[in-house]
Amino acid sequence: MAITVGQKAPAFSAKDQTGAPVSLSDLSGKYVVLYFYPKDNTPGCTVEACSFRDDFAHFKKAGGVVLGVSPDSEKSHQGFIAKHQLPFQLLVDADHALASKYGAWGEKSLYGRTFMGIIRSTFLIAPDGTVAAAWPKVKVDGHSEDVLAAIETHRSGGAAAEEQPVKKATAKKLAPKKKPAPAPKKKR
Repeated sequence: MAITVGQKAPAFSAKDQTGAPVSLSDLSGKYVVLYFYPKDNTPGCTVEACSFRDDFAHFKKAGGVVLGVSPDSEKSHQGFIAKHQLPFQLLVDADHALASKYGAWGEKSLYGRTFMGIIRSTFLIAPDGTVAAAWPKVKVDGHSEDVLAAIETHRSGGAAAEEQPVKKATAKKLAPKKKPAPAPKKKR
């Protein structure tokens, strides 16, 4: 199922890492960042989660709620949250029902092998329950910033795009440590 910008977001109810139910209807009036990722504690998923963590205060200030979704168990999510100090809920989608509703469960291929799995994707749901923006194939570098920018664009009345352009992450290069200048040689 392809989710398009402007359509009503599919309703959902899923358990979070503590077993507490989380429903889209409970989040009415807020921006909901619903991001689907393949697996806890894997390199790309960790980078993505930590980016949302690092920008979390900005999402909160903008009236946003961040929800990560993967097939992992409550226990796995608890460990992932504790290890990386994630300040947001992770939803359990063991049967892939939520991912299927949003088109985030599908055929993937790796090294010539085809299999079913989570398609890394994100949906921004506006306070009125419509899809404000969608990223059907996420590149993790700079993604959190793109989602935050989409919230700001939507809040200011700008039209959100189906897929926001992904910015290249700028890696901070550390300047090489300078060796202290040698002491001037004393003349004899």
